[in-house]
Formats: sequence, structure tokens, C-alpha cells
Amino acid sequence: MARIRQRPFGSVLVTAFLAVGGMSCSAAYYRALETIGIEKRDVLVDRVEDARDAQDAAAEQFRSALDQYRSVVAFEGGDLEEMYDRLNGSYEASERRARAVTERIDAVERVAGDLFAEWEGELDEYSDPGLRRRSERLLTETRNRYGDVIAAMRRAEAAMFPVLELFQDQVLFLRHNLNARAIGALETELDAIEEATSELLAEMERAIAEASEFIRSMG
Repeated sequence: MARIRQRPFGSVLVTAFLAVGGMSCSAAYYRALETIGIEKRDVLVDRVEDARDAQDAAAEQFRSALDQYRSVVAFEGGDLEEMYDRLNGSYEASERRARAVTERIDAVERVAGDLFAEWEGELDEYSDPGLRRRSERLLTETRNRYGDVIAAMRRAEAAMFPVLELFQDQVLFLRHNLNARAIGALETELDAIEEATSELLAEMERAIAEASEFIRSMG
């Protein structure tokens, strides 16, 4: 997976304002950002970065959860309850990462809707038809690039839930069957979990690459 670049200072400023302003996208909130030179496009780029980073963190967590599951299947003696606790903890961490991904993608969609609505509304304010056409063309290009990013992110998001369901089933089964026979039963599901996780990670990598390209193109 590509290394996530460090954010520039301007992006950190946007993040600070997002923390103060919460997830609100009110006109007053945007005006406050604009007074220090931060436009909606800057907020959009920052939120795409947030979503990309959340997906990167989720991918790492799902890899860890798969490794934890493999270690349970390979169990050859020791404390079964401790083994269960680690597996359950890994599942719960994966669930939290998945929720964070959804929240970040939702935030991207909110600010994108505000940005494109404002941009489209301002087209009629041009007196120069050439500049209007140029702005409209840029709007279309940006919307198309954004469409590719959000579609990739949503596909990756959707791929998380089948994997979570598989992990949840195994955790529930092990909770009520802490014995060697139960470990043997878990092994039969390993191939399905590995395949689903592999598909998820591939979707994650595609979404992260799309996001990184969008960020580059908006720079």
C-alpha cells in the first residue's frame, strides 16, 4: 500500500477548524474559514485526506484481525479464554475502524455537495461568457474526478461489512464453545475469511489510490 504523505500546514489549519466547528457545513462556518483564506475546496481536500487515512488505518486493522484469527486456528495449547479475548478485541477494533471510515466518507459527501452547489450557483454571475464556460468545464471535470473517488470509497466501505459479519460469527461461536473442538470448527471458515479480507484490502487500496490522485489533482 502506498505511503500516506504528511499533511501540509494549510491542511492542518483546516483540520483544526473542523475540530472547532464540528461536522457542521453552515454558511457562517464556511465564511469563518474564508476569512483566513480557506475555501470549500480546501475543506473538501482535507476531508478526502481524512477519509483516505481512515481507510488506510482500517485496512491495517483488518490485516491484524485476520492474523489474529489465523493464530486462533493454529492454537496448539494455552489459555483459550485469553485467545478469545484477543480475537474479540481485534473484532471490536475493526468495527470501530469501519465506523470511522463511514463517518469520514459521509463528511466528504457533505462538503462536496456544498462546494458543487455554490460553484454551480455562481456560474450565472459571470459577465464574460468565455470565463463562464471555462468555470463550467472545470466544475464538470472536478465533479467527475470526485465521482470516481466517492464511488471507490463507498465500494471499499461496503466490502468491510461482509468481513465484519464473518468475524462476528466466529467470535460469537468461540464465546460459547471455548474448547479444542470449536477451534477445529473455526478452521473450516478460514478460507472464506481470507478471501473476503483479500477482496476488501484490494478495494481499500484502490480507494486510497483514487483519493491520493484526487488530492494531487486539486493541488
